[in-house]
Amino acid sequence: MNKKLLALSTAAVAAVIALSGCAPGPGSGSGSGTLDHGNMGHSNSAPPAAADHNAADTMFAQMMIPHHAQAVEMSDIVLKKQDIPAAVASLATRIKGAQAPEIEQMTGWLKSWNEPTHMASGGHGMAGMMSEEDLAKLDAAQGTEAARLFLTQMIAHHEGAIVMAKTEMAEGKHPDAVKLSKDIVTAQEAEIQEMRTLLGSL
Repeated sequence: MNKKLLALSTAAVAAVIALSGCAPGPGSGSGSGTLDHGNMGHSNSAPPAAADHNAADTMFAQMMIPHHAQAVEMSDIVLKKQDIPAAVASLATRIKGAQAPEIEQMTGWLKSWNEPTHMASGGHGMAGMMSEEDLAKLDAAQGTEAARLFLTQMIAHHEGAIVMAKTEMAEGKHPDAVKLSKDIVTAQEAEIQEMRTLLGSL
């Protein structure tokens, strides 16, 4: 009887992994370890963390990493300038401080899910992403002109991130990824309002 239950339990675990798109490939050490655990009667804890995510979670992380990286780059460009209004420099510092750790967090998820940590396109063409020409203009600008350009570009950049985050909120499965998407929407919507206010004061 026990053997029969264990066999059913193992089959159920294998089905869950297969349905989640995370079935182990040939020669996968982690996959064989999962099935071994099931055979030893520990099937309740057998499904790996990788099974607790879906394609939307993967795409969210893969797209948001380069998106965040560009926001950090834009902030760095502005922070190197000597004549930027203090309020704009403070905002750039906060954006960099928030998004750099999130890049590390999302990279860690992708590695734990055995998913590629970058997209083949490098993230270009996504909503809100600046072109090389846009970044060159920001780099060349000075003073109030640079501050206005940074704020205008970052508003568009944030709006793109919010679109991606809302997609994750609706379609994602991984609890931490969904939570991060909600945090991104809350933080970046507030920053957009702040940036619009700053633009009006320049």
